[in-house]
Amino acid sequence: MPDDKRGRDENMDDEQRQQPERKREDVRDRAHEDRAMSGDPGGRLGDLDEVLEAQEYPTTTDELVEAYGDYEIETQGGTESLEEVLAKTDNQTYDSADDVRSRILGLIHR
Repeated sequence: MPDDKRGRDENMDDEQRQQPERKREDVRDRAHEDRAMSGDPGGRLGDLDEVLEAQEYPTTTDELVEAYGDYEIETQGGTESLEEVLAKTDNQTYDSADDVRSRILGLIHR
């Protein structure tokens, strides 16, 4: 089968048409992954999740309890205040809202 310019041009056109579609899929996949990696997917932290985003970091357990200790969190046994949940741990320093979420969610899943 001879290799002609028209055949190569058609293949190139097909490739170019597929490129934008591939890029859109990559962007969608990455966006979905980012959402899955941060935040409170189960909604167990309620309003506390939003205040953790606004909090300045680094912060400590004691500072979080002082500022947000009354916030209610859904646990396996019902609800507990942030103060009750964090009472199970020593004073620690957190660098981000994700650090705090991870710690809280780890404590309530025990």
